[in-house]
Amino acid sequence: MTIRFAPARKRGHPAIAHTGGPSRRRRAANDNGPDSSHHLLLEAALRHFAGHGLAAAEHARDNADAARNAGDDLQCAWWLAICRTLDRRMADAYARRIAGTKA
Repeated sequence: MTIRFAPARKRGHPAIAHTGGPSRRRRAANDNGPDSSHHLLLEAALRHFAGHGLAAAEHARDNADAARNAGDDLQCAWWLAICRTLDRRMADAYARRIAGTKA
């Protein structure tokens, strides 16, 4: 099977969609905006991972559980968010478990 590469089309060709002028600043499609809380959480999760390796998500879940048992809901939410950043399934399972015990 032969592969043939077509030459690039000229800029004014109707087959090319043009969404803005060259002076328009474009953001990356995966850019979540200026929300710094996401960056702080990601940095904390990466630092936690650096300190605990592959067991970091489990360690974060255990920290969330200890904070919950101590009655510190804010710390529990923080550690659960770190756990969720590292392992969403583990964090969701823990969140379901503690939601079932509150009832």
